[in-house]
Amino acid sequence: MDIIKVKANSRTAAVAGAIAGVIREHKYAEVQAIGAGAVNQSVKALILATGYLAEDGIAVVCVPEFVDVDIDGKIRTAVKLVVEPR
Repeated sequence: MDIIKVKANSRTAAVAGAIAGVIREHKYAEVQAIGAGAVNQSVKALILATGYLAEDGIAVVCVPEFVDVDIDGKIRTAVKLVVEPR
């Protein structure tokens, strides 16, 4: 399963749909964002996805964590949101 990578200019509804789809299929999703704008979009998408999944009777929880990511030989700190059914 791939990590859902979010940018500051990612469409919130598209990310929310991806989160909901991955949860429905795999029962587990990881969302990764680097930077304040990307984290903002990720959280807004998670809120929308929670609503989408609630319509199907699926309640989810999110556990945020920091991860180090290698981008072009440089280590960056990203926020990873681990989303699972409650």
